[in-house]
Amino acid sequence: MARRRWMVVRIVLGVLAALVTFCSGLWGAVALWYQLPGGAWLRVIGSVLWLLLVAALAWLALSRRSWLPLGGYALALGGLLLWWASIAPSNDRVWADDVARLLSGEVDGSVVTLHNVRDFTWRSEDDHDIRWETRRYDLDRLVSADAVLSYWGSPAIAHAMMSFGFDDGRHLVFSVEIRKKRGQAYSAIGGFFKQFEMILIAADESDIIRVRTNVRGEDDYLYPLRMDKPAMRALFLSYVRGANRLTTTPAFYNTITSNCTTIVYRMARQIDPGLPLDVRLLLTGYLPEYLYGAGILDRSVPLAQLRQRARITEQARRSAPGEDFSQAIRAGR
Repeated sequence: MARRRWMVVRIVLGVLAALVTFCSGLWGAVALWYQLPGGAWLRVIGSVLWLLLVAALAWLALSRRSWLPLGGYALALGGLLLWWASIAPSNDRVWADDVARLLSGEVDGSVVTLHNVRDFTWRSEDDHDIRWETRRYDLDRLVSADAVLSYWGSPAIAHAMMSFGFDDGRHLVFSVEIRKKRGQAYSAIGGFFKQFEMILIAADESDIIRVRTNVRGEDDYLYPLRMDKPAMRALFLSYVRGANRLTTTPAFYNTITSNCTTIVYRMARQIDPGLPLDVRLLLTGYLPEYLYGAGILDRSVPLAQLRQRARITEQARRSAPGEDFSQAIRAGR
């Protein structure tokens, strides 16, 4: 009986070791592909050599029925992890135009001065007028907060932004985004492997929403949030603190742990610690269901009806240059 139990334990340990080796070996190959210095060929060679090393050590462990090759693999993996930990984010790269400047802010009583607020005019991805401005906002005049979701493919995936409205008709959108280098394209997988730094953008709705609906062909929805003024003020200031932190401590964007929704969730938890953790914070396309269930959206109407009201894509596409964009997307709401 004792021998049989020992055999079962060895089988279980062997299966676990195989799973860990396979998963970590695959992770190491992809990490080398995305972060190994040099051109594409060097990255391919590095990834292939790593996979060959993993396969060779696994074959030795099986053929010789020995744990020693796995010990060698643990050392190799430890070295890879040390190299991975040494890869640090930076604010000093050749950035794409729309993420070239970092937002920062100063707070003096109720007045917030924001530097590098983006106000681009977009005609296409490569044709735009560049404007970065210093703006002042009085939080005593803050009257609304809207969640903006922008869909570009799967109904489960959307980019989430937060728009704050003031009693003078101005709206300011905060958006946590990847900070692309010039000529770099977005990759969801690359977002797991330190391919992008993170940036917090503050922009006019006519810039950051319109570029998504009118230039990139995305489908946007605007949901008014049920928040009192102290909560709106606290969330606005959380964005300012987050932006200031990124100016001195750059950070990597991560598709799961540090994205457009999880960052906002962590800020909101500072205001309301009772906000539940939910998978819909990762599957951002379903964020309206989460907000509706948490009572942050208007629950006097069914969610399906609320979603129909929230769609602003057609209003955005019909808006004319020079028209008040914020007013246009809210017409008839």
